[in-house]
Amino acid sequence: MRTEGTLVLAGKDMYRLELSTDIPSVARLVIRLAHELFDLETNLIIRRSVLHKTPNYLIEFAFQPQLKKALATMGILRNDGFVQGLDSHLIAKQCCQAAYLRGCFMGSGFISNPRGDFHFEMVIEQEEHARALVQLLEKRLISARIMQRRSSYMIYLKSGEAISEFLACVGAHQAALTMENERVVKSVRNDVNRVINAEIANTTKAANASVDQIYAMKKVLGAFGIEGLPQALREVIQLRVSYPNATLKQLGEYASPPLSKSAIYHRIRRIEQLAHDI
Repeated sequence: MRTEGTLVLAGKDMYRLELSTDIPSVARLVIRLAHELFDLETNLIIRRSVLHKTPNYLIEFAFQPQLKKALATMGILRNDGFVQGLDSHLIAKQCCQAAYLRGCFMGSGFISNPRGDFHFEMVIEQEEHARALVQLLEKRLISARIMQRRSSYMIYLKSGEAISEFLACVGAHQAALTMENERVVKSVRNDVNRVINAEIANTTKAANASVDQIYAMKKVLGAFGIEGLPQALREVIQLRVSYPNATLKQLGEYASPPLSKSAIYHRIRRIEQLAHDI
C-alpha cells in the first residue's frame, strides 16, 4: 500500500484507497488479505495499458468504517496524520521486517534478468520512507543506495550478491538460487574469457616479437653471413628459424645443451643491436 497505493481524503475522517498493479498475483494477494485481515470491501477494475498492451489491475477501497483502523494497522495513518517514514510497530520482529520488505518489493520492485547486468530497484514516493527502507536493509546487512528520480526516490542494488541476499531475506528462495546459479555461470564465463584473452594477447605478442627477431636476423645474416657470427648467435638464429612461434623459454629448452630464458634473451638482444647498428 505504501509503495503502490493512493490515499484519497474524501472529507473529515473519510478516506478512500486505491492500489494499481500490473501483476495479477499481487492483485489477488491484496484482495485476499484485505478481506481476511481487515474485512474490507474491494472493487476490482481491469484496465489495459495502451502503451504496453498489458492488463493493469486497479483495486478500489471505498469509504467504509473499518478502513481508517486498517490504515492505522498498516502504518499509513495515525492520530497526528500521515506517517512519513516507517512505523516502528510494523518491523518489531525480524519476520515482520522481511514481510515489510517483501510487500514493498511486490508493490514497486524490479529485478533485471540476471543473465545480463545485475540490477535491482524499488521506487518510493516519499524520501523519509525511502531512507527508512535503506536503514531497514542495513539492519539485514544489505547495502543499498538512494537516487532521486524526478519526484520519486529509487532504492537500488547493483551487486549480484546483494540481490541474492535480499531475495533470501524476503523468502524468495527459488529466485535466490536462480540468481546464485547465474552468478556462478557468469563468474566462470568471465574467468574463461579472461584466460582466453590473456592467451591470445600473449600469443600475439610472441608472434610479433618473433617476426621482429627474424627480420633482425636476416639483416645480420645479410651483412655478416652465418660463418661471420659467433657460435652462440648462430645457434639462436637456427633455433628461431626452426621454431618461429616458440617463446624464449621454449627456445632455451630446444637448445643443446638447454639454455635459460635469460641467455636466449641476451643473445637475441645482441642480434637486434647488430641489426640496429647496420
